Parts: sequence; structure tokens; C-alpha cells
Amino acid sequence: MNRYPVWKYAILVIVLLVGVLYTLPNFFGEAPAVQVSSVKTTVKVDAAVQQQVEEVLKAAGLTPDLVTLDGGSVRARLDTPDNQLKARDALQKALVPDPANPSYIVALNLVSRSPAWLTALHARPMYLGLDLRGGVHFMLQVDMQAALTKKAESYAGDIRTALRDKNIRHGGISRDGQSIDIKVRDEATQTAARNLIADQFADLQTVSTPDGNEFRLRATIKPEATRRVQEQALKQNIVTLHNRINELGVAEPVIQQQGLDRIVVQLPGVQDTAKAKDILGRTATLEVRLVDEGTEARAAESGRGPVPFGSERYLERSGQPVIVKKQVILTGENLTDAQPGFDGQTQEPTVNLTLDAKGSRIFRDITRENIGKRMAIVLFEKGKGEVVTAPVIRSEIGGGRVQISGRMTTAEANDTALLLRAGSLAAPMEIIEEFTIGPSLGADNIERGVNSVVWGLVAIAIFMCAYYMLFGVFSSIALGMNVLLLLAVLSMLQATLTLPGIAAMALAIGVAIDSNVLINERIREELRAGVSPQAAIHTGYERAWATIFDSNVTTLIAGLALLAFGSGPVRGFAVVHCIGILTSMFSAVFFSRGLVNLWYGRQKKLKSVSIGTVWKPEAGTDVAKTN
Repeated sequence: MNRYPVWKYAILVIVLLVGVLYTLPNFFGEAPAVQVSSVKTTVKVDAAVQQQVEEVLKAAGLTPDLVTLDGGSVRARLDTPDNQLKARDALQKALVPDPANPSYIVALNLVSRSPAWLTALHARPMYLGLDLRGGVHFMLQVDMQAALTKKAESYAGDIRTALRDKNIRHGGISRDGQSIDIKVRDEATQTAARNLIADQFADLQTVSTPDGNEFRLRATIKPEATRRVQEQALKQNIVTLHNRINELGVAEPVIQQQGLDRIVVQLPGVQDTAKAKDILGRTATLEVRLVDEGTEARAAESGRGPVPFGSERYLERSGQPVIVKKQVILTGENLTDAQPGFDGQTQEPTVNLTLDAKGSRIFRDITRENIGKRMAIVLFEKGKGEVVTAPVIRSEIGGGRVQISGRMTTAEANDTALLLRAGSLAAPMEIIEEFTIGPSLGADNIERGVNSVVWGLVAIAIFMCAYYMLFGVFSSIALGMNVLLLLAVLSMLQATLTLPGIAAMALAIGVAIDSNVLINERIREELRAGVSPQAAIHTGYERAWATIFDSNVTTLIAGLALLAFGSGPVRGFAVVHCIGILTSMFSAVFFSRGLVNLWYGRQKKLKSVSIGTVWKPEAGTDVAKTN
């Protein structure tokens, strides 16, 4: 009746061993380390680089605990923070002789002290959040008005092209803020232009007003389309930040939306805050425009006249002014890849671009119509525009592959390719909040959080053992198994543990012990009814299961709601909470039942069980005595 087959015990043993194996790495702590990663796609980080790192550290009189090649980076683990700084300086000097043209990034980091045999089994510790590990926190404000203005400018260019294709004459198209004004001479032309906009630009709404002897058609972005543009801008900026941070070797970043126009960036474990801020500071927006080469524009370039209407003045990196048209041809949204290289004939540094289907079509048409003219790539950073390069269009460029060359150094080509490859921002951003949490504060948070969980577990175990005797011991062991499985699952998922996660872990202990209390009380009820001990154990577990399942499912629903609709710390709490519910159902029912079966199942003539004093409602002797 109360016996498990061998295969069930085998499963329990395997689960226990796996739990121990994947929980172990969390107890070794972290050590200071130096991480070497590539900043160029043409430079590979391989075993040769690993050997070079080892030689540089040996020459500097440093003996690392471990040097590993992990993915696309080499990590050298040191014993003290002082040696970590010495190692960084030595590697920086050896691997980056020219800071203006770096091939590698040497950054400070923290790595696990887990032994090599655990790492070989892919047993890794949980990631620790900013509040536990220390690191940098930024909050960035997205300029949504700039995103809408940029979209309106794009619409203006598209409308101009569409009217020309349909041979609809107009008196000029201009942008006023986020509105597009189209001047037409008669009512028939106005109707034709309005129908064209309604057919091809569903996100625009138009209003016509008389303007002297002419008519003015004003197109504005619809409210629902405005919200969509803002949402897309925010999502694109988040993806771009992910790409840029990953490109520069920062591990486990937390990049989340907060509110309608803000992004929170957390870089746990990052000790070099200046480098982290520099990475985020390069949140540039790239645009491709045609250079205005008219007579008025040339005069404006030399400072002899004003900038023509419909054009803007920007400076090249050399300080030479360039007059570019306001119409945006392409943005970073249309770029799928960008790599530095060299021209096969002139051996000049180049940037090789790959465009998506839409970008390829637009670029082919623009280059076909503007052969011999210049095209400028404008980099907008912190509200200021700069012409990165302005090459001459030699011929029609199709196929989606573009080579940019001319007046670029190798370092500029690498920097431009990095910015293009990582993607452009749909709208400018600025840092409005910044703070740093030191490793010592994070360690204090870990100590306090762990103490709260451990002492809570000990207090519950003491109560259960005192109240339910041997069954309380089984419940306490099952509770420890629950915590072990919870840590193991979080480690296998490589989840990020934060202070709210530790709070959820403490709550999971309380939820898990509820199931054991239900089982033990159910067994007591059966014993009070005069049922034999073996039958009472069997019936207690069987009848308690439905109640345990219902209560845990309802709690799980609440946890899933927090996971679906929460953000930030709430989601961190919800992840641990949901996993804790699942592990508690396994440990409280199946694991504790295995312990009870192992202890009592082999006794054929069982007369009593150690489950505390069982009081009958009527006078009489106890069915089960306290052992």
C-alpha cells in the first residue's frame, strides 16, 4: 500500500543529484576578473588570444587562478581586486597599442569561482541583479517628439515621390513641425492629392484650407498611428541598446521599458562605470541624405550666403561645412549589416553596408537618379548632427550592397561600422538618472537575504519537528529539497536573482510547508477515525492531494498575473514565486511520500506512527502514540 517501486525511488535520487549538482555553483561566490573581447568582427577571439593573455599576465608577474575562453571572450580570474587592476593595465597596454583604433576591449568583470569540472557540466550560478551584485543603473528619456518629427519628415519625402510618380503637380511640400503642408493650385488637384494620400498613406489624415488663390492640404499623423510610432520607437531603441551593449562585451544587461517614454538600463557587475556610460552615450541616430550642390548651397558652404530653404548645414569631422537636404533617404532601420573593409583598387578604408528589401529598392532608385552627386551619412548624437562621410555616387547601386569610401581613416571606418551594425535609434535619448551600487553593498544585501531565508527555514523546521515529530522531520527534509530544487531550476534557467526574488524564495518556503501541514493533519483525521496507520498514511496523502493542487493552482494564477503584467522587481518576484510553487508541489507530495514509504512502508504490522499526539473527540485511548 505504502511502497514506491524502484523506478520511482530512482527518479527521486536522480532529481536530488541534479538539484545538488546545479545548486553547488551558487555557493562558490565570485572572483574579480578581466574580460578581453573583440571590438571588430574581423578580429576573432580564439585560443591564440587566450595564450597571448596568459603570456602577458605571466610577464606582468601575475598568476591568474583560471583563464577560460567563453564564447567570444577570454576571461582571466584573479585573486584580489588589486591584481585585477594590474592585469587590466597590462592587457590594455599589450593588446590595445593604439587607443584610437582598438581591436580588443579590456573590461573589468566578475566571474564564478566554480571549479572547472562543474563548468564543464554547464553548471553555472544564477545571475545576480544590480541590488545583489552591484553595478550601474541608468534611466534614459526618449525624445518622442523627435521620433514623430522624423516620421513626418519621412512621410514628406514619400508623398513628394508618390505625387511625382502619379504626375500630380503641386506648388511645394513643406513640413511644419509634425504636419506636412502641400500647396496645390486648383480643387481638382487637391482632390487627386487627397485621394492619393488616403490610398497610399493610411496613417495620415488630411484637412484642406484655402490659401489665397490656391489651396493648402495639411496632412497629420493619426492619433492611433502616433501611438504606434512612439511604441515602435521605444522598442527599436531597446533592441539597439541590447545590440550595442552586447557588441561591446557587457554581459547580462537588464534593459526594460518604464512608462511610456523611458528605458531603464542596469549593468550588474560592471565596475568600470565610465566605460558603461560611454557605451550608452554613443546612442546615435544615423540618416542618409543627399548633399545640396546648388549655387546657393555652395555659397552657404563658404559662408557667403544663407542656407537654402529645405536644406541644413552640418560639419564634417574635419570641420568642413556641408549643406545637406532635409529629406531623409534612409535610416539605420533599413540596414541589416555593416562591416569595415578596404577598397579592392585604392586600398582605402571602407564601410560595406547591407540593406533590407525596402532600403535596397529606395537606394537603387536614388542612386540611379543622382549619379555624380554626393550622398551624406549624418550622425546625430546628443542633438547635434555631424557628417561622417559624404561620398560621390558613381553609378546605380542595386542588390542591397553598398560600399562607402573616401576621406575615412581605418578607425573612423571601424567606428562607423560599429554604430551602423548595432543599429540606429528611432529617437534621441538622454540620461536623466544615474547611480552606482558598490559590490560591498550588494554583498551585504546577499548576506541579509540569505540569513532571512535560512533562519526562516530553521524556525519552520523546529516547529514542524516539535509538533509532528517524525513526520515533521520528513516535512523539514522535503522543505529543504524544495529550496534545493528552486535554486537548481533558477541556475539552469540562468535567471537573475534580485532582492524581491529572495523575498519570493522566503514566501515559497511558507507555501511549501502548508502542503505538508495539510497532509499531516489529514493523516491525523484518519487516525482519529480509527483507521489503521498504514491505511491512514495512504488515505491522508490521496485525499490531501486535491486540496494541495487547488490551493497551489490558485496561487500560481496570481503569480502568472504578476509575471504577465508586472515589470522590473515585480517580475523578478513573480519568476521565483511561480517556480517555487511548482517545486513545492513536487517536494511536499512526492518526495515526502517517498521518505514516509521508505520508513514505514516496509513494516507489515505497523501499530503506531510518530506524528505527534492524536486526540480523539470522544474519550478513549490514542490510536497513534507519540514516539
